[in-house]
Amino acid sequence: MSNQRCSPEFKDKAIRMVFDHGADYPSQRAAIGAISPKIGCTPETLRSWVR
Repeated sequence: MSNQRCSPEFKDKAIRMVFDHGADYPSQRAAIGAISPKIGCTPETLRSWVR
């Protein structure tokens, strides 16, 4: 997914996942690292969306 254009809705859902499940992980970085492969993007891509 990281090399393709993603819809704004997809990005919004991915960002919400990081914030909604962030408490399940010791850091936001850990949350991003765990969530990104589940949604099919790289951690760096997801991190840039969250920022």
